[in-house]
Amino acid sequence: MWSIPNLLTFSRIIMIPVFIGLFYLPAPWNHQVAALVFMIAAFTDWLDGFLARRMGLVSPLGAFLDPVADKLMVATALVLLVADNPSPWMAISAAVIIGREITISALREWMAELGSRTTVAVSLIGKFKTATQMGAITLLIYRHPLFGLPTYRIGEILLYIAVVLTLWSMMVYLRAAWPSLSDKKDVPEA
Repeated sequence: MWSIPNLLTFSRIIMIPVFIGLFYLPAPWNHQVAALVFMIAAFTDWLDGFLARRMGLVSPLGAFLDPVADKLMVATALVLLVADNPSPWMAISAAVIIGREITISALREWMAELGSRTTVAVSLIGKFKTATQMGAITLLIYRHPLFGLPTYRIGEILLYIAVVLTLWSMMVYLRAAWPSLSDKKDVPEA
């Protein structure tokens, strides 16, 4: 339970209130430091999985908590960004990303009940979507120009790309699971 990958996952969950506090801290550097915390969380998301596989420390607890920690941090960041910039495009983007995560989580649970969880395993498009999403959110949180680059605008563009990739990856997962979803036999009771 207390393996390095699991500790990294727990640290990501613990970072959420720190991230929120920094985001709202009345200081001129609050968003830069909040973006750094978000980047660290995104890095630990990659690192805990890498270490778990490399060191042979994959555990049921880690397999459960890792995606939960990731989704909690991303959803928190998106809610804060929408509250900070209540535009329709930001709200739609956040709703699509959060909605996709809920849909795919439910789909994976359903497929596991049917014994077909590997049908909805993480795909390459899902990994690319995650990387684009993490980059977009980091830049949107950071928001201040960096080396003359409009980080917020770049973050918005990356977020819209992430939304397209989000929908695309969801369709890939749903298409892979469709034969099981459309089968009328062996439907588990709710």
